[in-house]
Amino acid sequence: MTVPWPRAGDRAAGRERSRSVRTASKGTAAKSAAAKGTGAKGTGAKGTATKGTGAKGTATKGTATKGTGAKGTAGRSAAARGTARPASKGVTDAFRGRFGVRPNGVRLAVARTAAALGQWLRRPLTSLHLVLGVFGLLTLFGLVMVLSASSVEALTADGSSYSVFTRQLMFCVPGLLMFWLGLRISPRRLRSLAPAALVVGALALVAVLFVGETRNGSRAWFAIGTFSVQPSEAVKVALTLWGAHVLVARRAVMHRWKYALSPVVPVTVVLLTLLVLQPDLGMTISLGIVLVALLYFGGAPMRLILALSSGAVGGAIVLALTAEYRMSRITAFLSPESADLQQAGFQARQALYSLADGGLFGQGLGQGRAKWSYLPNAHNDFIFAIVAEELGFIGAFAVLALFATLAYTGFRIAARSVDPWLRLVVATSTTWLVTQAAINIGYVVGLLPVTGLQLPLISSGGTSLVVTMFVFGVLANAARHEPEAIAALKQHGDGHIARLLQLPPPQPYRAPVQRGRVR
Repeated sequence: MTVPWPRAGDRAAGRERSRSVRTASKGTAAKSAAAKGTGAKGTGAKGTATKGTGAKGTATKGTATKGTGAKGTAGRSAAARGTARPASKGVTDAFRGRFGVRPNGVRLAVARTAAALGQWLRRPLTSLHLVLGVFGLLTLFGLVMVLSASSVEALTADGSSYSVFTRQLMFCVPGLLMFWLGLRISPRRLRSLAPAALVVGALALVAVLFVGETRNGSRAWFAIGTFSVQPSEAVKVALTLWGAHVLVARRAVMHRWKYALSPVVPVTVVLLTLLVLQPDLGMTISLGIVLVALLYFGGAPMRLILALSSGAVGGAIVLALTAEYRMSRITAFLSPESADLQQAGFQARQALYSLADGGLFGQGLGQGRAKWSYLPNAHNDFIFAIVAEELGFIGAFAVLALFATLAYTGFRIAARSVDPWLRLVVATSTTWLVTQAAINIGYVVGLLPVTGLQLPLISSGGTSLVVTMFVFGVLANAARHEPEAIAALKQHGDGHIARLLQLPPPQPYRAPVQRGRVR
């Protein structure tokens, strides 16, 4: 029994015939189209033509309609397959082209996230948002950890678990004011104030040697009622602003040692001498970091930087040998197994115990044991140990991620800035903050000897908090002065926060007029 072809077969035959006609050569196509007996003679009989393509001219209509997709369902589906494109096909094709495999659900999600992140990073105001985000998270995180780490010691000393936290919170008020000033002041105005700021800072370092308050063997604070101010923190900012001002003015001749050395290096040596007389090893190291960053990003010869670094290492060795407590710290670091665990090696060993107790998720916020008089300065120099103990590896990694984001953001702003002075200030400030954080974390985990440097925005310390907030304000100000950010703010206008803070619109950089030539 003969079974007639179904209609789907007709459509398939029509599509096959259409494809063969389009891909055939011109002579074959003409011969196929012009032959009179194609349906009857060429293919067999009228019955075949009737069954296969439809009788009385229906073959032509069926072929045109169903084969080419003018009105038929098959044509519409073919056109849909040719024009419709899934939303994720672009990401899928890009992933397959790069890695050579078809992405599964997880890989596709990662690819989409990476694409969205890359698109967000290309926005003109991304640098500003990153600075504000890191600043806010570090500040809030620091306040919470100061409250947790200082509660026991504050209760013992002052009768209130909140005394140290309250003092830190009160310093946030002038700190936020300084952040607003750093965000609002124009770079040109800030640069003009740099020499005066350095002079005031140097005079303060001299005065503190005579009328300063002594703590932990260092005369480095001015006592103002129940509060104290450490002028050496502000000197780091003043040296950054003034040093960038001098080096940018001499950037054309920075390859010559004479102009690279003077006057930045002699002035810094004087400031370092005043810090050694206090004595304050942590601030001395921090100021040395500022000097090296200024010279490196300012374009000084690398041989000069290496020579100065070698001299700094030699000076540090001399200082360590001339003070018994410094020598004991270095000995405890180099030979921890032979160190006196009740003296020089006590803090470092207790910090390692705290890191070990934290594990992956920590003991819980406020549940740490080291702050119960086991770890001295738990809310200050060794607050990272409390973070690791109470919040575990997850909390410690979050702190590292925030400072890594700060490093990326700072160098991103410096690379996009067209103002050479602002570029040098941002790069130096970023290096100073991130390196100080790395040194603090390094000696807490036992990779470096104890130096006394604080963890920016997290350790307890009023002057350090205020100065660091001002630096973040300058970084945010520099982010607003990126050329793309200036164009975006000019086109779309300031937002509600900018109007609330009364921030002036950023102005494009204009190079100063050259008045003379350095000889």
